[in-house]
Amino acid sequence: MDSVAPSKVRRVSTVRSRFGLQPNAPLDEEHQDLDHHELLWSRIRLAMREPFAEFFGTFIMVLFGDGSVAQVLLSAGLETAPGGNGFGEYQSISWGWGLGVMLGIYVAGDSGGFLNPAITFCFCLYRKLPWRRFPIYLIAQFLGGFCAAGVIYANYVSAINSFEGAGLRTVPPSPTATAGIFCTYPQAFLTKTNQFFSEFITSTLLMFVIFALKDESNRGAMGKTGAGPFFPLALFFLIFGLGACFGYETGYAINLARDFGPRLMSYAVGYGPEVWSAGDYYFWVPIVASFLGCTFGGFLYDVFIYTGPESPINTPWLGLKRIIRPGAHSRPRIKESEQTSA
Repeated sequence: MDSVAPSKVRRVSTVRSRFGLQPNAPLDEEHQDLDHHELLWSRIRLAMREPFAEFFGTFIMVLFGDGSVAQVLLSAGLETAPGGNGFGEYQSISWGWGLGVMLGIYVAGDSGGFLNPAITFCFCLYRKLPWRRFPIYLIAQFLGGFCAAGVIYANYVSAINSFEGAGLRTVPPSPTATAGIFCTYPQAFLTKTNQFFSEFITSTLLMFVIFALKDESNRGAMGKTGAGPFFPLALFFLIFGLGACFGYETGYAINLARDFGPRLMSYAVGYGPEVWSAGDYYFWVPIVASFLGCTFGGFLYDVFIYTGPESPINTPWLGLKRIIRPGAHSRPRIKESEQTSA
């Protein structure tokens, strides 16, 4: 960025460093010395490029995911649809979420493509992603899911009125509930333990497989480069599989940004306090279970398979020494170009 005044470069670098980002934004070589980097918005973009990427990656993910749920639910039984039974089936939802995750990762490649606070947390914990990135990424991911749910509501509000009745907004187990378009609700027969375990096991699988796909030493993950450019496609199949195999009981939320953000939007547009109380106050389960499940999945992979130096598992006392003596070990960082998840 030689064309930008040194003082402005320093300000951009200072802001980036405060958020745990590399001092220089990830730019193509041909884009580094262009005059427009002097402009105010260009400097804001340089300072916040990765959080913006996480916002829009999560936005795209939820837009496709919630959009697929809306189309399947609101058109159920519609005889004028091709096939005479609505525009889609349950597997359409698995397709929608899988495609949303894949495309979201492509959008957010420069930031790592995490799209999920629990996954971001695990890369901080196990792969030395700077902890200072965690808060700004969490905020960006949450806002991405929140805003995407608002767009879905605006697009389908007439269909929701037709399905439920003008001005009526209900949550499961109501037979005409549409709140499930935006966030997950458990089956009525599940106990709190069942709810938690369903979300915990899917989150564990998610993180375990992501670490496998990102492990460059794992030949099962396509050799010495990990999944590489095929990682987003691999995540499509992973998310599709989780939905196809584990979606029935709780809807496989596995992500605070895709569940709590849209849930808050559904509350804001009129679904009422039942979005929090439904399922015996189920709303907290996807938040806690996703963090604990992902943490456990990462732990399992690192204990039994991963041999790299980044993981605290491969240090004295399984990483406890880092907590007691944080300056005793060097802190290599993951590559900025790495894409990570859903």
